[in-house]
Amino acid sequence: MFREMRRKKQILSEKECVEILEKGTAGVLALLGDNDYPYAVPISYVYYNSKLFFHGAKSGHKIDAIKKCSKASFCVIDQDHIVPEEYTTYFRSVIAFGKIHIMEDETEMKNAIERLAVKYYPTDTETNRNTAINMEWKPLCMMELDIEHLSGKEAIELAKTKQ
Repeated sequence: MFREMRRKKQILSEKECVEILEKGTAGVLALLGDNDYPYAVPISYVYYNSKLFFHGAKSGHKIDAIKKCSKASFCVIDQDHIVPEEYTTYFRSVIAFGKIHIMEDETEMKNAIERLAVKYYPTDTETNRNTAINMEWKPLCMMELDIEHLSGKEAIELAKTKQ
């Protein structure tokens, strides 16, 4: 169902892909937008248990696109080091493919937003975190992307350093 990567020497292992998703702070969520144009939006996320979680408003282009089509991809760039004299970049990136949905279960939503909050403010107190979450709870929309396929690739120059 998903394409096989052509440049096999540049493939990242599943473990490396997961590490990139765990440490990354933002990526680009790609959806099927209005009039079937691709809609790609930069967004913060948290990776947990082979899933990606996002938060946002309860309405807008992203929500309309998710309601229209559940297929999505999410790209995280781990490294993009420009090497001018070689006219290239030494890159590492991951793309996750899967189905995205708007979360409905309040317990699952609470767990997801807490993971997101801890990721971005790990030293915050539980009391302060809960206060912030409760203040934004009513307008909060949580989305979950269940990963079906994970693909990672790095520049050949980086792959050669592993050999």
